[in-house]
Amino acid sequence: MPTSTVTIGLLLPDVLSTYSDAGNATVLAKRLHWQGIPAEVLRCTADQSPPTSCDIYVLGGGEDTAQLFAAQWLLSHRALCQAITGSSVTLAVCAGLQILGRCMTDVSGFTHAGAGILDIETRPRRVRAVGEIVTDCTVPGVGKLCGFENHRGATTLGTETRPLGLVRSGVGNCDRRLGRRREGVYTDRIIGTYLHGPVLARNPALADHLLSRATGHTVKSLDVPDQTALRDTYL
Repeated sequence: MPTSTVTIGLLLPDVLSTYSDAGNATVLAKRLHWQGIPAEVLRCTADQSPPTSCDIYVLGGGEDTAQLFAAQWLLSHRALCQAITGSSVTLAVCAGLQILGRCMTDVSGFTHAGAGILDIETRPRRVRAVGEIVTDCTVPGVGKLCGFENHRGATTLGTETRPLGLVRSGVGNCDRRLGRRREGVYTDRIIGTYLHGPVLARNPALADHLLSRATGHTVKSLDVPDQTALRDTYL
């Protein structure tokens, strides 16, 4: 296992913080600590230049105005975009997912540029998706995912882009293929999802997948009291 400190870059916690998604960074750091691996969370607010050498980046959700600001902020920091597409691992939730795509269309019909890191596009739904969601995760070994979705975005994946999950109950991306609704995005280095909760607190296997990718070593599962019982109430 690694002995050097794993750095977790929490991007724009002052902007993308509507649903406590910043807690995902805390979950990652805590699970590393329990494994005996040193970890550091670097909070990068809107008035700072972002670090470009983190092992993991975390982006959270936000409302429309915050989302558009975050997209422009990300586009203005191309070195960070290159880091996200490089050797780092990234978790992007809700608005954080949308701004990594090619573009986003707002409720007025205007299209705004995203960072272009993911082959996805987002447009507004007619009805907001709100409520619990359960999916079958496409990441091997992770199993079912649960969370709370609250979004008006309908995200379409490019033909070569894999979903993070196939929806059992809930809405997800509003993007169907082969008869199943899909949720999120899954690449070798990026996990994008509409699941709040925070998602990693409710789905520790997904957290361990990210940590394994970031460290290059398999992270052992942890026996956290009441964790299984809590998940059983949602799955």
